[in-house]
Amino acid sequence: MIYLQLFLAFLQIGAFSFGGGYAAMPLIQAQVIDHYGWLTAADFNDLVTIAEMTPGPIALNAATFVGNQIAGIPGAVIATFGVILPSCLFVSVLAALYAKYRNLATMKEVLHSLHPAVIAMIFAAGLKIVVPALFPGTGAATAVSEFSLRHLLIFLGALFVLRKWKSDPIKVMVGCGAVELAYECAARYLF
Repeated sequence: MIYLQLFLAFLQIGAFSFGGGYAAMPLIQAQVIDHYGWLTAADFNDLVTIAEMTPGPIALNAATFVGNQIAGIPGAVIATFGVILPSCLFVSVLAALYAKYRNLATMKEVLHSLHPAVIAMIFAAGLKIVVPALFPGTGAATAVSEFSLRHLLIFLGALFVLRKWKSDPIKVMVGCGAVELAYECAARYLF
C-alpha cells in the first residue's frame, strides 16, 4: 500500500509542477506533510536543503529522498518513477503536437498564459523557505520576537556577493555555512 501511495503522491507532483523544482515545493509539501504526514516541517526543511545541494532536479531529488525515508530503496525507485513519468509522457506528446502546430497562435498563447502561475508558485516556495529561516523555532506561528537578524544578514550578504561579484553559488553556500558554524562555535564556547 505504501508503494502505491508513494507512486500516486509523486505522480501528482510530477504532473502538476510546472516551472521547475521551486515551483514543485508547495506541491511536495502538501503531499508529504499535509496529506500523508510522512515528514515534519523540520524534516521538510532538511529535504529542501538536500534536494538543492545534490545534483539534479529538485523534485526528482525530493522524490528519491522521501521514497527512501518512507520505504527504503524500493520506495525511492517508485517515488522517482512516479515523479518523472508525467514529464516523460507530457514532453513526448507535446513535442509531437508542437512539431505539428508550432506556428499556431493559440499554442503560443497557452504557453504564455502559464508564466504568472509559475511565478506565483516560485514565490510561494521562496516564502516557505525564507520564513522558517528568519523566524526559527516558532513552528507554524511566526512570532516577531523569534526574528533572526543573523540569518537575515547572512542572506543579504550572500545576495550581495552573488549579485556584485557574480561569485560561484557553491562557494557562497559554503561561505554562509562557515559563517553560521563560526557563530555557533563562538556562541557555544565563548559566551
